[in-house]
Amino acid sequence: MLNIRPAQAKDIDVIFELILGLAAYEQLSDRVTGNTELLRSHLFGDLPCAEAIVAEFDRQVVGFGLFFPTYSTFLTQPGIHLEDVFVQPEYRRQGIGKALMTSIAKIAHERGCGRLEWSVLEWNQNAIEFYQSLGATVLPDWKTCRMTAETLASIAAKS
Repeated sequence: MLNIRPAQAKDIDVIFELILGLAAYEQLSDRVTGNTELLRSHLFGDLPCAEAIVAEFDRQVVGFGLFFPTYSTFLTQPGIHLEDVFVQPEYRRQGIGKALMTSIAKIAHERGCGRLEWSVLEWNQNAIEFYQSLGATVLPDWKTCRMTAETLASIAAKS
């Protein structure tokens, strides 16, 4: 019934729909500015910069995980950053999220990674408890920092 597999180009439309579902869940729909063609080029183009896996339940894609490589200078080892993991609400509490997380952890282990890291919104207590049940530590003293494309352009223009 449940199959976790690498995403394929044919999955782009459904992955993007899941991204929209994630954005709605996080109350961030107004921040989605991408599209399926950008996603396709970033996952399957000449220079892929991310990877994705999908969860199929009864042959229907109902969840995904999107991740990319990182590096730890302290460990001097590669790592993986999990950008997003999402399961459609009606398919939750059936082990699908755990299967996605386990699959990504296995990929990290097979690649010799020293870390698998991701962010979680402070208000998402269900997700925090889920991640902790898998053995994850929620780091209390780290905050996410971000520069937007506009900020990057401004900095680049000044140099």
